[in-house]
Amino acid sequence: MKNKGFINTLSRNNTALFIIGLLMLTISGVAAERNIYQIKIYNLENAQQEQGLDKYLKDAFIPAMHRAGISKVGVFKPVEEHENAGKLVYVFIPFKSIDEFEKLEPKLSKDKKYQKDGSDYIDATYDNAPYARIESILLRAFKTMPEFGVPKHSTPPSERIYELRSYQGATEKYYQKKVQMFTDGGESQLFMDLGFQPIFFGEVISGAMMPNLMYLTTFENKEAHTKLWDAFRIAPLWQTLKADKQYANTVSHIDKYYLHPTNYSDL
Repeated sequence: MKNKGFINTLSRNNTALFIIGLLMLTISGVAAERNIYQIKIYNLENAQQEQGLDKYLKDAFIPAMHRAGISKVGVFKPVEEHENAGKLVYVFIPFKSIDEFEKLEPKLSKDKKYQKDGSDYIDATYDNAPYARIESILLRAFKTMPEFGVPKHSTPPSERIYELRSYQGATEKYYQKKVQMFTDGGESQLFMDLGFQPIFFGEVISGAMMPNLMYLTTFENKEAHTKLWDAFRIAPLWQTLKADKQYANTVSHIDKYYLHPTNYSDL
């Protein structure tokens, strides 16, 4: 009987350990979940389209996103001095998973308030379209920053500088090595340590310029932008990474976009 009691106790303990192990794996899996991001770039032809798009995004789309469980949507425009000012609008939408991304359109189709508030945009006629074209980029968050960040700036949106960068690789192998430089090498953490207040770092999984990664850093104003980039260039870690031969030639082309958040942007 004593042996039977011992065996029952051992069995219960093993069951408990098994359950704890499953819980730890589940928690670990949740913690490791990386956001999926969509960047929609609206190409505009005139001021009328820009005004109509602003109204749609502010009054219909963003409120609908909030109702759908997406609490933060970013809307950004090129700085005034850029040639694309008034011609492009960037919309950043974070998702917890691909599944959430796939379920968004069905949710919007059933949202009667969205359909009503956005009717000018949704039901626009072919000869009075609200935009020229839309580009869509899909990204997966870096493992070092699995969820998007919300910057905290005291300056008005019109003074803030948000810098969106795209780093292309000559081949998938070189591109993957650059991602490794950001994650395992510590480059993305350096941005955060210096105070760049990034919104995201992401691997492009669908887009026009693949293979490439993209990231969005934010600054209170132009002076802060200059100061932080000067600090980055002389940082010991960056000097070490830049000299490391394993990361040589990992970027074949860089695109930089300087943006302001709109006054109705969540980010």
